Amino acid sequence: MFLSVMGYNAAALFGFAVPSLFAIAASVPADIPPRVDLGYAIHQASLNFTNNPYPYYNFSNIRYGQAPVGELRWKAPLPINAHDRNQTVNEGQTGVIPTQVKPVWYGLEQPFLTKWLADEEFADPAIFNSAVSNFTVPAPDPQKIFKSTDRKAPVLVWIHGGGYAFGDKTSEGNPATFIAKSELNGADGVVFVSINYRLGLFGWLSGDDNVTANVGLLDQRLALEWVQENIHRFGGDPSRVTVMGESAGGGSIMHHITSYGGKGSTPLFHQAIIQSPAFQPFVPQQSKILFDWVLGNASAVANKQITSAQDLRALSFEELRAVNALMVGKSPYGRLTFGPVVDPSPNSYVPDFPIRLISQKKFHDVPVMVSQTAHEGRVFTPPFDYSEDQNMREIQELFPTANSSVIEEISQTLYPQVYDGTHGYKNKIERSNTVISDLLVGCNAYYLSKTLSRAYGYVFDIEPKVHAEDVDWQFDNGDIEEDVAGITIDHTIADAMQKYITAFAMGGVPVAEGLPTFSEYGKNYTVSDITDVFDDEEYENLGRHVRDPAARPQCNFWAAAPFYDAGSS
Repeated sequence: MFLSVMGYNAAALFGFAVPSLFAIAASVPADIPPRVDLGYAIHQASLNFTNNPYPYYNFSNIRYGQAPVGELRWKAPLPINAHDRNQTVNEGQTGVIPTQVKPVWYGLEQPFLTKWLADEEFADPAIFNSAVSNFTVPAPDPQKIFKSTDRKAPVLVWIHGGGYAFGDKTSEGNPATFIAKSELNGADGVVFVSINYRLGLFGWLSGDDNVTANVGLLDQRLALEWVQENIHRFGGDPSRVTVMGESAGGGSIMHHITSYGGKGSTPLFHQAIIQSPAFQPFVPQQSKILFDWVLGNASAVANKQITSAQDLRALSFEELRAVNALMVGKSPYGRLTFGPVVDPSPNSYVPDFPIRLISQKKFHDVPVMVSQTAHEGRVFTPPFDYSEDQNMREIQELFPTANSSVIEEISQTLYPQVYDGTHGYKNKIERSNTVISDLLVGCNAYYLSKTLSRAYGYVFDIEPKVHAEDVDWQFDNGDIEEDVAGITIDHTIADAMQKYITAFAMGGVPVAEGLPTFSEYGKNYTVSDITDVFDDEEYENLGRHVRDPAARPQCNFWAAAPFYDAGSS
């Protein structure tokens, strides 16, 4: 389990460090990059100028927990043993990423979206069916990102997205401009930290008494504990930590805010930037079915009977990786096989769905900045014109504990088969998109914003306005021409986004010079509109205040979650 720490200032660029901020810097010659002694390891920074207009120091691949292998698989992570000291200076040059795989459907949503947005019919769904039964899992290509810091400053911790199945601490962008923007006009800047955590089968297995549920979240919490204990060595202020994440990263933060049902230990951060908080609701009954499915796939891969968690732990890494690839690769369209699950065990980190806990005032209150894209569900919407019977079966599969009246309320009352536009959709696929947008992201964002005591919000409203499109913009360093959706990046808009985000991380208020300051969300459900449509092409309209498009009455149903009784598991 690894993380990286990054940042820079003038002193760092000229090759010397402030001795009080580095445990052994005083004994290091000026022409050697600064080193930090963590007790169990010594890390030396790197500095990269190649294709980087904002070079900065990077302390990379810092271990924050023991390797979760063997008997530690599917158990809460353990901190590093301080007595297990490694004297070798770690320069962080070898990238480390968690084991991961993408589902097959993930490569098909772009051609579907292209057709959908052009109002053209999508090709035959047999393409998808064929791909599911004949897929390959490419080896991930580790990326290096250059980061570091050198003085006491606010801390911004990034938790990556990827559907709880793929991604890593460097996969979603280079934070160079975040760090540069945070030092404008003599400001203190930020220390940027990005973390890895267990994914897929390795991070989210549950459904058995010998397995700890949601260890991916517990990994993240251990990393945040590491930040509290060690970030001062890198010039960071542990009393000013902002955690930030998109998609699975945003959904993870929502779980941390509602950890332990709002009781006991508080989150190890002081405010949060929560972007497109996404997760598919999983209940314990699904976990038990999934655990049995894992055993069956493991038996097939290992060619022997696998009947328990201990049998799984005895398998080789290669065998477990193959099981993970099979199960995530063949996830149904728009879904991922693994993710956070409601855990009914005593002192559970996730005792219920976060949106329901928030609606019941069971959360740890911190200031938040919450965002979403205007069309969150498009990426996850199956490109098939399902019959109503098939739609009912899909809903029942998503909510196996729901009775027929709940299923009927979803399909007939909340999202009726009325295609005249009065409900926001004109065909069956758009109707599915609306349901998925509300369930996966929109209502989570809405309840966070309207319930926590201080909240700001924005909506990313640049076509095609799809889930995760905004990530390329916020990590823009001026060297990316198009985002993931093929849209030309307007660097002025990207610059504004970065200034809003870093301003919130440093001072708690999203503000950018020459642009509207965000209004608090409040009772008017006010968010700022990040758009490329302006009056007379004037950028001062960027960030104008609008009503939250996710503030919909259907969200009250998803917050009540009548499809699952948390007290009956």
